Formats: sequence, structure tokens, C-alpha cells
Amino acid sequence: LPPNPKINYIKGLIGLPGDRIRVTENNQLYVNDQPMPQQPGPPYSGPKQDVWNYVGAPTAFEQLDAKRHQIMFSQGSAKTGEWVVPAGHYFFMGDNRNNSKDSRFQDEIDAPGFVPAENLVGKAVRIWLNLDTRDGPLWRRIGNAIN
Repeated sequence: LPPNPKINYIKGLIGLPGDRIRVTENNQLYVNDQPMPQQPGPPYSGPKQDVWNYVGAPTAFEQLDAKRHQIMFSQGSAKTGEWVVPAGHYFFMGDNRNNSKDSRFQDEIDAPGFVPAENLVGKAVRIWLNLDTRDGPLWRRIGNAIN
């Protein structure tokens, strides 16, 4: 997390240095003026859906190059705009597109903004531990693959 590099922050890599990223009001993502294909998915049914009021939130499967992953559109509106990723930096977005502090938030103190290369730690591949205290630990998620 650029404001506090001691915090590991997991988001999806969207843009490389020099890429132009755009997000429209209907949550369509463009990378270098190319729309990233989205196919509607099933309503959300995942961890803590009732705690976070995500029951039935719409989802989609988004294609980023060869990688297909699921995204969610929870309550709230899309953070729209256009950004050009500066040299030596990267652009990240969360899978919960309407409730994610990510690189779209450039001017907020606690938001990542563009992530400098020296802040990159590695690729998240498994859930090691989930200790969200609002609803107790989700032990069943430990060891699950992160796609």
C-alpha cells in the first residue's frame, strides 16, 4: 500500500507503465482503448455476503488478456475516469469494483493510487489466514487458491 508500505494490499493488476486505463459509468474497463470483455455472472454468494450487504450483488466474468476472473458490482456507483500509468508504476483494481480503494483513487490519503514498482511484493496465490473480526474467522477459506 503506497501510503504505508508495511501493509500488504492485494488487488488485480490492470495496467503497466504507459497504459491508458478508462472506467465508464457502467463499469466497463478499457485498457489502451480496448474494452475488456465482460460476461454476466451469477448473483454474488460468497463469504460474508450478509455482513457486507452483498446478497445478490451482480457479478461478471472479465477477460484481461489470457486471464478470466470474476468481478462484483456491489452497491454504490462506479469510480469512473481515465488514467495514464506513469513510468515505474502500475495500476491495480479490486474485484469488488464499486467498493474498492484502488488505483482509481489518486488523491485520497489512504488509497493506493499508482503503485511504484519498488512496492510490489509478489503474486498472491492462496489465502493464508482470514481474521475479519466482524463475523469471526473464516477458517474454511484457508488454503483456497486466489484466481
